[in-house]
Amino acid sequence: MARIVVIGAGVIGLSTALALERAGHEVVILAKDAGDSIVSFVAGAVWYPFKVGPVDKVPAWAAATREWMLELARTTPEAGVDVLTRFELANDDTRPWWADATPDLELVRDLHGAPLPKGATHAWKFAAPRAEPRLFMAWLAASLRTRVRTQTVSSLRDALAAENAGAIVNCTGLAARGLTGDRDLVGVYGQVVITEPGRLDLRECLGDERDEREMFYTIPRRNEVVLGGCAEPSPDDRPTVTTPQMTRTILSRAEQLGLRPGRVIRERAGLRPFRPSVRLERDADEPRIVHNYGHGGAGYTLCWGCAQEVVRLLGLPR
Repeated sequence: MARIVVIGAGVIGLSTALALERAGHEVVILAKDAGDSIVSFVAGAVWYPFKVGPVDKVPAWAAATREWMLELARTTPEAGVDVLTRFELANDDTRPWWADATPDLELVRDLHGAPLPKGATHAWKFAAPRAEPRLFMAWLAASLRTRVRTQTVSSLRDALAAENAGAIVNCTGLAARGLTGDRDLVGVYGQVVITEPGRLDLRECLGDERDEREMFYTIPRRNEVVLGGCAEPSPDDRPTVTTPQMTRTILSRAEQLGLRPGRVIRERAGLRPFRPSVRLERDADEPRIVHNYGHGGAGYTLCWGCAQEVVRLLGLPR
């Protein structure tokens, strides 16, 4: 079996490494950064295809990941996956472009008998797996036979030769821009506010993306709630620091929706690796290199489906 090098140790990189190991291959993981400094630890980590394309492929990748996470929620408590009920606000009954990924999708016109907030006439209701990032990332790492080796990679071809690898999978997120020169890849800044539950139901999450300038979502975890957010295209070197103004804005939007979260515990910020379409393909010049990056705000939503696609692209048994 081939020796495969995965570059990157976020949720995409570790999921890809796990899929390759399960296909029977020796895997080496190289990453400049690991642990809670990477954006996978900032993510809300709920299943939802946010700011991601292409629309003809994402539903299948998202569906595969959703089924995997639902199974983990049933069978593997140490993975830190729970299943929430999500309500996504809408102004009409137009089916979402990702609807084929959610067989249980249901159109509702109220929220437990109460009117929908902020003038919404409809909401899409579905089961949404949510991972606790620290638990899920730790479970992924513990499930691997290999361990992450901290190393800066400046050239994919050089790493291919140095590791005597049959293939390299580029899962470097935003760092792929420097490795590949991909100008379509940009950072999209996001900030979240994490609070005590207060009066929020920890079994449900609410999303409102009808106007991206005023987007808002709640993502309950087991003992806290993530409130977001924003999606601002940003230069790669934008400091990933929180701002008091955005914190106030997020809390104000929660109040406008009639929500009463508890005390603010902390705030986090990060840059999502966005491009118009996920780059998941063999490199045109070096087919032993497979790219798997640009998942925007949907890394947890697509991780397993994209990992399975990498296995297929490399011609390995799934």
